[in-house]
Amino acid sequence: MAGFDKNFTDELRTRLSIVDVVSRRVPLVKKGQNYWGCCPFHNEKTPSFSVNEEKGFYHCFGCGEHGDIISFTMKSNNVDFRTAITELAAAAGLKLPDYKPKSAEQIAREESYFQLVNDAAQIYQKRLYDTDGAHALEYIRRRGFTDDMIKKYGIGYAPKNNIIANKFINVKQDSLIATGLCRRGDFGMYDFFRDKLMFPIFNAHGKIVAFSGRSLDGSEPKYINTTDTEQFHKRRTIFGFNFARDAIYRANRSIVVEGQIDAIQMQCNGFPETVAPLGTALTEDHISILCKANRNIVFCFDGDNAGQKAAARACDIVMPFLRDASDVRFAFVSGGKDPDEVLKTGGTAAMHKIIDSATPLVDFLWNLANAGFTVSTPNGRTQAEKFLKQKTDKISDITLRGEYEHEYNSRMFNNWHKWKKDKKSAPKIELPEIDAITQNTLIYITNQYPEIAEQYAEFLATLNIDLDGDAADMNLNKTAAEKYIVSLKLQKYLEKLHIQKKDLTAKLLAGDDVREEIEKIDADINDANERLEKLISM
Repeated sequence: MAGFDKNFTDELRTRLSIVDVVSRRVPLVKKGQNYWGCCPFHNEKTPSFSVNEEKGFYHCFGCGEHGDIISFTMKSNNVDFRTAITELAAAAGLKLPDYKPKSAEQIAREESYFQLVNDAAQIYQKRLYDTDGAHALEYIRRRGFTDDMIKKYGIGYAPKNNIIANKFINVKQDSLIATGLCRRGDFGMYDFFRDKLMFPIFNAHGKIVAFSGRSLDGSEPKYINTTDTEQFHKRRTIFGFNFARDAIYRANRSIVVEGQIDAIQMQCNGFPETVAPLGTALTEDHISILCKANRNIVFCFDGDNAGQKAAARACDIVMPFLRDASDVRFAFVSGGKDPDEVLKTGGTAAMHKIIDSATPLVDFLWNLANAGFTVSTPNGRTQAEKFLKQKTDKISDITLRGEYEHEYNSRMFNNWHKWKKDKKSAPKIELPEIDAITQNTLIYITNQYPEIAEQYAEFLATLNIDLDGDAADMNLNKTAAEKYIVSLKLQKYLEKLHIQKKDLTAKLLAGDDVREEIEKIDADINDANERLEKLISM
């Protein structure tokens, strides 16, 4: 519709997930890479309505309806374009502007912007291989960057002088300032980036929109980025996303690290689905963009205090974006290292071990509550419970929120509130697991005392082990052999009772009246413990 330009509608599509928009009207279930439901535009019993979150469109294989969040809102609510845009803007938290079609002047200004930053990138790249960029080139090669990597990511060097201001002396100063490359001082124009290792920042479409400069002399801040411009907004731009987009789809996840160099090294060493925020400030916009690509995210941060805080902030931000198909995890690189160092010292295998052992969000949040409050006291437990509720209340999916609440209620009951009698621990007998040692012991007993094996044949069959063959002499008399099997049987019986009690406790928390069954299990556990204690004392 005239009056709204493509920039604003693209912003809506970036901010809002089509799955979220459609699921308000159509129950969706994820199957493979798409979500499926019954089409709202014609009657059907078998779901043929497909929603692709990454591409932002829906398609019905029954009636042929096809579109994006705007067309869906128009058709499902029977409203015009302006009304649909208004509703979506409110949902996205955006102020509805009264846009007019772009003027020729505006189009020329945008084209000039992209041309200027692209030309600047080429200048920086050439300077990296000049004499004055030798120290920058030596640094980046020392960090493990090859010439192919340098070329792919457009890495360059901004010299100490005002090379950009001097190179574009004939360009209007306002245009140069609008790119963030230069500023106006008391003595004329000067470069914003000087003596910096330069990393171009690409938008999702692969166009350079800004730069991130890294200091080479140890000065702080370590990185400085182009200030926000008409074409670049730091809080809505993810470093490396243009390179990682397809890999995220293939890997069915994204990995988020803290820095640009970490992101590049991860992408080039077996983890092409890796991205990084610009700086440490992860935003809701970053998470929104990632969730549109894939709702499975692994946050991989340094194991120091700063990394722990960044992870806690990421956990807080991601909660409203959780869906039943989400798999959010947290991995930490310990020992004062970062992913770049891990890849150098331990290779891809070491990094895989860190990523594969990442903590699920449900456990990470539980650990935060236990570490942040003194749960051994009533006051501390109250604070921890409020903390968990505050976080889970942010989950917009009502069913999923209920599952999180149920999970934490169960954990609080079992770990914080369950009354524990002050009694001596249940007797224990040193028994090996059902491994080679236990198997050999039972083979010896079976061969040496077949009458005992026959007596306990039903129990031995439940162990699902091979008792054929020969075994070394265990020097067990008949009494000791029988005691061994009875002790093993009692221990296995106790394990079974504890599993049954755990299941019944979960039912109790869900509202089922199973108190009598739990009491019976407790009586059986006490009886088995007494029998085991008596056996040991024999």
